[in-house]
Amino acid sequence: MSVIEIAGRQVDIDEDGFIQDPNVWDRDLAEGIAKTESIDAMTDDHWKIVNYIREYYLEFGTAPMIRMLCKKTDMNLKRIYELFPSGPAKGACKIAGLPKPTGCV
Repeated sequence: MSVIEIAGRQVDIDEDGFIQDPNVWDRDLAEGIAKTESIDAMTDDHWKIVNYIREYYLEFGTAPMIRMLCKKTDMNLKRIYELFPSGPAKGACKIAGLPKPTGCV
């Protein structure tokens, strides 16, 4: 485990850059993580995806499957990859403050 500074805070991350404690997450931290994923500015569409993933995780303890993510956000997979070039699992889940997903997102 490593520690990096994001949004002026020291944050524990794993070897892939996922934060280890979802409870330290906030919008400032998400915006800082987004920059590490080559996303310069979070748009409303970015937040729609991130907020849905985060809410789903907090309710069910896991990231949503990609089909559900597309359905619930009214965005197709192509659009999600346009927003998160590294993908929904690596990019969107990381920005949402989730631990590294173990299955298919």
